[in-house]
Amino acid sequence: MYKLLTSVLFIIAFTATKAQPQYDLVIVGGNPGGLTTAIAAARLGKTSLILERTAYIGGLPANGLGATDIATRAATTGLFREFVDRVRKHYADTYGEASEQLRVCSDGYHFEPSVGAKVFGQMIAEHADKITVLTLRQFDADPANITILNDRIESIAITNRATGQTETYRGAVFVDATYEGDLGAAARIPFRSGREGRDEFGEPGAGRVYKYWGGAEADGSTFQADNAVQSYNYRLCLTNDPRNRVAIQKPARYNREEYLSLVDDVFSGRNTNAPMELVTEAMMAENRRHVAAGNVSETPGDVWGIAKLTNIVHLPNAKTDANNQHAAFISTDLPEENWPWPTSSWEWRDRFALRLREYIEGLFWFAANDASLPPHFRKAVGEWGLAKDEYTDNGHFPRQVYVREGRRFECTHFFTATDAIPAHPGGRPPLYSSSITASHYALDSHAVRKRESGRVHLDGFLSYPTAVYTVPYGVMTPREVDNLLLPVPVSGSHIGFSTLRMEPCWMALGQAAGVAAAIAVDSGLKLRNVPIESLQEELIAQHATLIYYRDTDYLSPHFALIQRMGLRGFLPEWDARPDDPIDTETLAAWRKLCGRSLDNIVPGRTKRIEALHAAAQ
Repeated sequence: MYKLLTSVLFIIAFTATKAQPQYDLVIVGGNPGGLTTAIAAARLGKTSLILERTAYIGGLPANGLGATDIATRAATTGLFREFVDRVRKHYADTYGEASEQLRVCSDGYHFEPSVGAKVFGQMIAEHADKITVLTLRQFDADPANITILNDRIESIAITNRATGQTETYRGAVFVDATYEGDLGAAARIPFRSGREGRDEFGEPGAGRVYKYWGGAEADGSTFQADNAVQSYNYRLCLTNDPRNRVAIQKPARYNREEYLSLVDDVFSGRNTNAPMELVTEAMMAENRRHVAAGNVSETPGDVWGIAKLTNIVHLPNAKTDANNQHAAFISTDLPEENWPWPTSSWEWRDRFALRLREYIEGLFWFAANDASLPPHFRKAVGEWGLAKDEYTDNGHFPRQVYVREGRRFECTHFFTATDAIPAHPGGRPPLYSSSITASHYALDSHAVRKRESGRVHLDGFLSYPTAVYTVPYGVMTPREVDNLLLPVPVSGSHIGFSTLRMEPCWMALGQAAGVAAAIAVDSGLKLRNVPIESLQEELIAQHATLIYYRDTDYLSPHFALIQRMGLRGFLPEWDARPDDPIDTETLAAWRKLCGRSLDNIVPGRTKRIEALHAAAQ
């Protein structure tokens, strides 16, 4: 099925029609946020055109991000959960309920790149009558490529990368589902790139920050704003299975000097984890002797072998999602050099993508082959290589850069760290009545600068805890254009965006964008004026979680009512407790909220769910 779908997409990419039809939605970007936008709209009878620059759809989950980044799994459901359940079904059907593959897939949250691509392909193919996918279509962030009349986008012009020809597409609603925010920029929506200072929003981690991973902020932290963009990498699919392993080769433009700092890090055990705060020079000197004698590092917080280069999460079939190692000064991220990416041309981006690939290939080749490193370290690294059965047309290397942060637009709601942090210990972050999804991930940014002498870690590499939060509709509705949605390059500060930028959240925002677009098409309303209650009702019907409760998920018979009433302020705590008897204090509060006496509700006897039903009438 996957090979067939890929072939179909290639055929579509090379056969542009002369007469371009008008669609309900024109979506720029075939990543998960764009795909869920189209699927949600299709289920409401609307047609979508997806314009994807590469030859493949699926974005990062089809390019190595197989370890799903979500802290509370039940927080985000809807189409994201449908994707996860389909992944689990794939492993159960293919290998059996008792298989190791099913166990390692972690209920569908961990998957191989090819499986992620296959599942997305299946979900799109089920709506082939409503969704058209054109690959190798490039949109450039030039206002000349967009026609706007009376604050509405009329059409956009894109380049067919196969033919070099310009194509024009029209739609009722346009959606920017690019990681970079190119369509929104062409529409002249105000945006930010770089880091706000702590003085602007009072956010933890804002501005220039150095901190041990898991430790306190350290010397050099000024918290001042700058133009720095968090680093990118490729999420590698590695394996140590000799039957499916391909050694990473020395790249054409190899520069040994870039990797030499790794040598003493391996011998000394120097790392960026919080335990390093107590490590002395004498302890590192002893570790050098220990490693030189053929032993592995014993420096607190240190890791060995492949783990020194990359953080590994195991996937089915002896594969990995290999990300940047947060405990290392040198890993697969390439800070500083990516700063121009958000606002640069695709010509520049393609050059950087090749530079990044060769940098990573050079790092792994150095670690497995350079004689300056201890033999037993090189041997441990050399046991790993690229998975031979992934990305077979690209040298088994991911096809897409992990763009963690592009443009961040300024929409009707600007999301900051405050929106994701509890107002008091144990409490919730702010509850937004306009919520279109719940989500949960840390405030999490990768480094913005390379190694600096005397610093405990790379500038900007940080994480701060959050709690499950609500995301307002306004993060993707611009003020300036009436028929444009921005579900991927959403509105927020660098730190606020750092928690929203996870694929589960983007998929949920895409689903909301598809529903909002369908309502706007039917009603003729501006997107920012879509009735939030209508949008929420449809999202709830599609099993999306808009406000998270620990004891009531989307499978509960009470789910819809609890979601509605929670958004109205009736259930501000973490538990809905539908079957508990209502107490006097709660009843008084609910009477005030609904403006009715609720005479038939008896404290200590009537269940809370019954009282909610009465209050909802």
